[in-house]
Amino acid sequence: MSLSADLCLGTVEAIASRLELEEAVSTPLASVMDGSPVGTHRVLTRDGVAALVYVGMTVEAFGLDSHMCFAFTPSVSPVPHFTVDSVLAGPHYAFHLDLIPRLDPGANLAYIDHCYGPLTEIHDETMQIEGLTPAHLSPRQWQLMSAWMLAHRADEDSFRAVFGAVASYRDHWLGLVADGIPDEAIGEATAEQLTARDARNRAAIFNPEIDPVWARVDQLLGPEVSAAIRTSLKTAARF
Repeated sequence: MSLSADLCLGTVEAIASRLELEEAVSTPLASVMDGSPVGTHRVLTRDGVAALVYVGMTVEAFGLDSHMCFAFTPSVSPVPHFTVDSVLAGPHYAFHLDLIPRLDPGANLAYIDHCYGPLTEIHDETMQIEGLTPAHLSPRQWQLMSAWMLAHRADEDSFRAVFGAVASYRDHWLGLVADGIPDEAIGEATAEQLTARDARNRAAIFNPEIDPVWARVDQLLGPEVSAAIRTSLKTAARF
């Protein structure tokens, strides 16, 4: 298993095992250029708990090894979503790690303190790892995620060094899933408000006009398959 696959798939396996998720979808992915197999689109789920979407794509001719995981909590839940992706493109690694907020961060300080405060130390330590360089993301992409997001390019040594941060973020998120969010951290948010905000937030995160990666997915897999993956990402965990 490649290093980039190890980071993401190890996380997928840990989440699936801890939350007892079952595989609902496993779709082979093929290149539109020659029909060769390039990866898998998987959805693992457990009603009322979480749904995890994994997309892996490997194209040796391009020097590409890409793995993406989004673990979604139910649409009515205030528990953040979890995401990690890991990529080897040519000689360079890259990764993205975050807990995606379900409430407006600027208006819910108690929620931010509860869900993200415990991640501050590991976030700051990771930012100091030698060999990491910030990823080129637009201000809109940053705004849609959390201030604790880690998104960097890396050499092999620094990429290995972020495995601990991924495990820490993952385990903290699993604790939030298990324990829930206390009422005092949620404020007056209703199930209807949480569901509506989640739909808008995911529509923006997975909007091809905001994230240019989808243009490359279109080229590799074709627009229809690319759109189907985005649909699964936007609708997973609509329990």
